[in-house]
Amino acid sequence: MAKTGTTTQGLRAAIERSGYYPALVAEAVEAAVGGEPVASYLVHQETTFDSNEVRRHVTVLVLTGNRFIVSHTDEQAADTTSPAPYATTSTESVKLDRISSVVVSRVVANPEKYVPGTLPREVVLTIGWGAVSRIDLEPAACGDPNCEADHGYTGNTTADDLSLRVSEAGDGPDTVRQTLAFAQALSEATAAADR
Repeated sequence: MAKTGTTTQGLRAAIERSGYYPALVAEAVEAAVGGEPVASYLVHQETTFDSNEVRRHVTVLVLTGNRFIVSHTDEQAADTTSPAPYATTSTESVKLDRISSVVVSRVVANPEKYVPGTLPREVVLTIGWGAVSRIDLEPAACGDPNCEADHGYTGNTTADDLSLRVSEAGDGPDTVRQTLAFAQALSEATAAADR
């Protein structure tokens, strides 16, 4: 489920509608936002399966006039460090001029019949600001199939700060639409911050 909008009250209501520890999530997000007006937000709850456990996770993205705020809340089962189940909430505040990329990947069915304005069946929103990078390495090779020399490694570095996937089948068409609206607002804000 994802909700989007443009007011602090709407943000609080969307967090409450998610039903996922709303008091905890709202307090963390509101502390990070402070007194800044909310330009846009997206609340996305997802359920994951970890071995024989079901875990929930909520991501809250908030755009203000100067910052992009991301909050994650995860629940954990009781373990050796805690006899009771617990939740972990983190928030990160990023100045808009630090955002280096906003990538929107769209998956559409029957692309030969695509009509502009049709919702994609899946959207992946990836946002990079340089906090996390992933390095993929593989052995380098030359064109000689008989060569046994060590050519070192080759690879790529990918900014991987945040990636959020929504689908029409799993999350519903409104969630896909809301994710695209937030992505557009963030793209426009980062473009304006570069001026």
